[in-house]
Amino acid sequence: MISEVAGQYNAKEVEERVRKFWGDNGIYIKTRTMRTGGRKFFFVDGPPYTTGRIHLGTAWNKIIKDSILRYKSMNDFHIKDRAGWDMHGLPIEVKVEEYLGFKSKKDIETYGVENFIDKCKEFALSQKDQMTEQFNILGTWLDWEDPYMTLKDEYLEAAWWTLKRANERNLLERGVRVVNWCPRCETAIADAEVEYWEETDPSIYVKFPVVGKENTFMMIWTTTPWTIPANVGVAVHPEFEYSKIRAWKDDVENAEILIMATSLVENVLREGRYKDYEILDSFMGTELEGLEYEHPLVDLIPAQKDIEHKIHLADFVTDENTGSVHIAPGHGLEDFELGVKEGMAIFCPVGEDGRYTSEAGEKYVGKYVRSTNEEVNEDLAERGLLLAEGKIVHRYGHCWRCKTPIIYIATPQWFLKISDLRDDMLDEITKVKWYPDWAGSARFKDWVSGARDWCISRQRYWGIPLPIWICEKCGEMEVIGSMEELNSRSGSVVEELHRPAVDLVTIKCSCGGEMCRVPDVFDVWFDSAVASWATLNYPRDKEQLKEWWPADFITEGHDQTRGWFYSQLGASMVSFGVAPYKSVLMHGFTLDDKGKKMSKSIGNVVQPEEAVQKFGADTLRFYVLSSNAPWEDIHFSWDEVANTSRMLNILWNAYRFPLPYMILDKFDPTKTTLEKCLGNLRPEDRWILSRANTLAAEVRVQMDSYQLHKATRALADFVLEDLSRWYIQLVRPRTWIETDDPDKLAAYATIYEVMVTLAKLLAPFAPFSAETIYQNLVKGSDPEAPESVHMYDWHQPRNDLIDENLEKEMELVREVVEAVSNARQKGGRKLRWPVSEVTISPQKEIPDLGDLMGVLKSQTNCKMVTVMKVGEKPVMEIALNPVPKTIGPAFKGEAQKVIQALKEADPVKVNEGIKAGECMVGSYAITRDMVEFLEKIPENLVAAEFSSGTVYVDITLTEDLKAEGYAREIIRRVQDMRKEMDLRVEDKIKAFVSVEDEAVLKLVETMKDHIASEVRAKHLEMGSALDVEGSLIKDWSVEDVEMTIGITRG
Repeated sequence: MISEVAGQYNAKEVEERVRKFWGDNGIYIKTRTMRTGGRKFFFVDGPPYTTGRIHLGTAWNKIIKDSILRYKSMNDFHIKDRAGWDMHGLPIEVKVEEYLGFKSKKDIETYGVENFIDKCKEFALSQKDQMTEQFNILGTWLDWEDPYMTLKDEYLEAAWWTLKRANERNLLERGVRVVNWCPRCETAIADAEVEYWEETDPSIYVKFPVVGKENTFMMIWTTTPWTIPANVGVAVHPEFEYSKIRAWKDDVENAEILIMATSLVENVLREGRYKDYEILDSFMGTELEGLEYEHPLVDLIPAQKDIEHKIHLADFVTDENTGSVHIAPGHGLEDFELGVKEGMAIFCPVGEDGRYTSEAGEKYVGKYVRSTNEEVNEDLAERGLLLAEGKIVHRYGHCWRCKTPIIYIATPQWFLKISDLRDDMLDEITKVKWYPDWAGSARFKDWVSGARDWCISRQRYWGIPLPIWICEKCGEMEVIGSMEELNSRSGSVVEELHRPAVDLVTIKCSCGGEMCRVPDVFDVWFDSAVASWATLNYPRDKEQLKEWWPADFITEGHDQTRGWFYSQLGASMVSFGVAPYKSVLMHGFTLDDKGKKMSKSIGNVVQPEEAVQKFGADTLRFYVLSSNAPWEDIHFSWDEVANTSRMLNILWNAYRFPLPYMILDKFDPTKTTLEKCLGNLRPEDRWILSRANTLAAEVRVQMDSYQLHKATRALADFVLEDLSRWYIQLVRPRTWIETDDPDKLAAYATIYEVMVTLAKLLAPFAPFSAETIYQNLVKGSDPEAPESVHMYDWHQPRNDLIDENLEKEMELVREVVEAVSNARQKGGRKLRWPVSEVTISPQKEIPDLGDLMGVLKSQTNCKMVTVMKVGEKPVMEIALNPVPKTIGPAFKGEAQKVIQALKEADPVKVNEGIKAGECMVGSYAITRDMVEFLEKIPENLVAAEFSSGTVYVDITLTEDLKAEGYAREIIRRVQDMRKEMDLRVEDKIKAFVSVEDEAVLKLVETMKDHIASEVRAKHLEMGSALDVEGSLIKDWSVEDVEMTIGITRG
């Protein structure tokens, strides 16, 4: 049976009850199982790091995924949706290091690698469980029981197989390259793992002495003085003009000869505080190629004595600062490439901990490089080679996990040759469906176009070990693709693929030597890169790959164009030569209400559980989905969350409204079906049914293109405008009919049909509310119905119930009602007080409102509606204005008398006389040009405009209208008192109404029977000096008339 529900929507109670229902009855499993025969839909969950509590962006991400997957399931898709967890890498290591109080890798070595790895695993698994519970609170459905976890051996094997495949295709190589390096974590990090924010660094101009030229210097500028010890060259642009100038400060005899870009001479000399200069020569950059110079700190860095220092040509040089770039191939990406091209020494006197090695010389060895900037500046100044120094605020890269400023160092690493695959990757991008399109055609394409070879090795502990074994004797390399292969090649049983166990496994080389595993682990982005086949247990299970792969859909934030979207594409091109996904939805970031990134230090972080605790999961879900397009950033606003909560409360009230009446009348929707009531439907019933089915069609269109914001906004608009503020108001009086009236049953059947349809449409977005409504209305009346709303098929719009013309007509009616309301306000006539007539004066053709006249009358509270022809309007009063400039010349000295006579004349008669060709006002003959006629709305009419014309409301109050108006005021107050006494709909009362004003009493007495019926009073007494009785008695002022009302349960 259908049951009554609480008067107020209690999100916590509703959601806890639904979560328990889902869990106790295995609804997720049943829902997925029942769709086994449907079209396959393979979704790959972008795995979050198991590093702690989820943040608002993670919550939004999972809500998007859940809404889409629920929608797909209701559309009969057989879904593969294993939850994913990224459980390796620096994100986990840094958290464990913080817990253990470690400061560096040396602390880990002292603690023991095996102990540290055990701690990392323990931490990752415990955080997974906590985060799973947080996602469950949001109502997100994924396969949480069998998630893919990057720490599982079968997952590790997918990464190993992929690297073996790269090696087979000659796409794996080891070489010295310059990489992003975190000196705190002592490992290479990916471009996507570098976060940028502003730092203040030195800005120095340095003089490099030219060999064989006394007092002649090549000028360079840098913000990294610590790289000067590693300088081996200077780059100039071949097409820039450079000048050799003679510049001096105090004494021209002590002038220096400086070489720099001609366009920058004035700026450089200003920085160096030179008084004057002269240009000795100008030439193109090509003429500087091969010019030798001395290293400015050669006396401090012995290794520099054996390095040749020359000027080279490079297109990346910009027309800024000096127009010459200091080149340290061991510490810069472009520097390295130029160094390799030109055969320069790749000099990198910096160790993994970011400290100078002995190659940097005795003075610098052991010092942290970024802390030596000032010392290097002082050493340059002592040698007279520091032309100027200052500070610069610029964006500088930091390690995404520990926030340490990164450095660039040249180091031996393992690489995937993405450069060999780039063109094919760009081609695959065009085959993927992107939402929005520019995410792929512009943003992702641009990133891939500039992508470098992928450094896949990391010098850490907790990660997937690189499956590369190298012979210590002959240097032979072998890449292992699985645990089975490793067991076979090593002749031992390997039970654990993580470090340190796998480090102990050796392989016999064909040369007789012993092959040992390289100590590195995979870049953590490689872990998640193989997710689409690892989640299918490939390569162990090859059948699933054939059945499901590639993924039908993935979605993540826009930062993943540099991260997961890219790493997946790269790994898939290596493994299979095609993209691993068919469609991608890119979503935005969550920012605060001012558009700033959420940060603990700023104090603007919003935790998802805070929003859930205040308003409920459905409110948070609906808010983030409807706030803006998925690919735009959310500017989180508590006010907007509160508005969403109010919308769901209004939905609850609309759902709750008919229940007491249905229960009272023993309404059974399995017997009184909509089909049986079709003949008794009113126009407003047919309209709301049409709107519900139009809504279903609109939501489908929007969801099929992942326009979740448009789908949810359409639903919210329907709840607020169509259902609550309109239809419920129209249908409310019909529920009070006490007999088994067909009109009332048609209303019940309509409300029931609309609420059930709405529950299905809301299910993907507000699953708790939808399930609650469904369980009561559907399962409460039909035990044979599907166990959950999510087991229903998506609502297919019923074309037989859609009436586009009726929807347009009702839209016009609502406009007119709004205009009448505005006119009433102008005229001071409240809606509860009836008016005699509303006149609609259209300025263009409008739909025929014949069927909706009853609605229009009831909602405007008028006795008659008149629709005039286009251009027509009610009879207006005419006002007359004399025109002095015409009257003066005609009547001269009599002009003022004529003007006064016209002001006193009847404008209608003057107008008629002029139209007849003869108009006399007194003894004066008046012509058309002497007067100006103006239309004036009669005092009894008030006008207001709507889109197609004007409405006129006659606010004249007759005695009958007054009687009805006072009666409505009394009814409203009695109804308020019934609510205060918490009376049920069917409860009868005794009522006593004392009206102080005798004239008003006589009016309302004529409406006594109507009042008694409306308030369900079996006894109603009225009088002017009545002894009011009742368990609740209240004094009221009604339109300045004092009344006392008493009611008691009858």
